[in-house]
Amino acid sequence: MVSREFFAVNWGDMRDSAVLLIDCPDRKGLVARVSGLLYEQGANILHADQHQDHDLGLFFMRVEFGLGGGKPSEGDGAEGARFDLEGFKGAFAPLAAELGMRWKLSADGRRPRMALFCSQYLHCVVDLLHRWRMGELDCEISIIISNHREVELLAAFYGILFKYVPVTAATRAEAERAQLALLAKYEVDLVVLARYMQILSPEFVAQYPAAIINVHHSFLPAFTGARPYHAAHARGVKLIGATSHYVTAVLDDGPIIEQDVARISHRDQVPDLVARGRDLERMVLSRAVRWHLDRRILCYGNKTVVFD
Repeated sequence: MVSREFFAVNWGDMRDSAVLLIDCPDRKGLVARVSGLLYEQGANILHADQHQDHDLGLFFMRVEFGLGGGKPSEGDGAEGARFDLEGFKGAFAPLAAELGMRWKLSADGRRPRMALFCSQYLHCVVDLLHRWRMGELDCEISIIISNHREVELLAAFYGILFKYVPVTAATRAEAERAQLALLAKYEVDLVVLARYMQILSPEFVAQYPAAIINVHHSFLPAFTGARPYHAAHARGVKLIGATSHYVTAVLDDGPIIEQDVARISHRDQVPDLVARGRDLERMVLSRAVRWHLDRRILCYGNKTVVFD
C-alpha cells in the first residue's frame, strides 16, 4: 500500500473565497443591487457571471469573492478584518426577500467529501483518482463503494477506504441501507456514480438531492438504459456521446451537466463504440464533478446553468 504522503498536494494554495449563487425573476438592476451590497460590505469580487432565461423570465448569477480583507473596523490593519460572512448574510437576506431570490452562500472551509461508487468498469474511477491526486478536484475522497472487488487494489494504492457491498434483486434494500450508513458515517457530501451499474431507489436519491452525479454512456436523451452503444450501432448513428447528469428518481432523466460526442462511421462496430466512448465518459464525468465542487452549477426545473 502506498502512503498518502507520497501524493501530497498543497491544498493551502487553493483560493480563500466564498461563492454566492442566485436565481430569481429577471428585472432591471439586479447586478447593481448585488454587487453594490457586496461593495458596501467590503467584499473583493474575484469573478462574476450571469445568465438570463428569457423564455421563463429568470435571472441567474454566480459571484465569487475573497474572504481576507473585509470591511475595516477599529483596530484592524490597513487591509481590514476577515470578511464577515454572517454579517453579509444578515444584510443580504432583506434584499433577497425583496427581489424574490433563492440564494445559497458557501465558503471555503472543510473541503467537500466525496464517495465513489463503481462496478466492474474502472476507467472513470481511475481518471477521477488521478485528477484528485494531481490537485484538479478540491475535495476529500472519503470512500469507494462497489458491488464488485475489482477496484479494491486501486483503492488501497491511493490509500482510500474501500467497502464491498454486493447487490442482488433480493438484497437491494438492505444494500442501500448499508451504503447510506457508510455515507452518513463518513459525512459524504457528494456521491459520484463512476459507472456504477445499479439503479438507485427513489428513497436513496432523496437523501442527496442534486448531489449524486452519474455518467451515462450515451448522448441523452437518446439511448437510455443499460446497452446504449449496442442501440446506437443498431440505429446506424454517426455520432456517439456521453452525458453526465444529476440523478433523480426517474432513470437517466436528471438535469444534464455536461455532454460530449465523437464521430463514428459505418465501419465502427460495437467494441469500437465502447472503446471510443470510454474517453468521452471520463471527460464528461470529470468536468461535471469539478464544476460541482467549484460551485458553478445551478439547477432549475430539469435544467442546469453551468457558470464560466
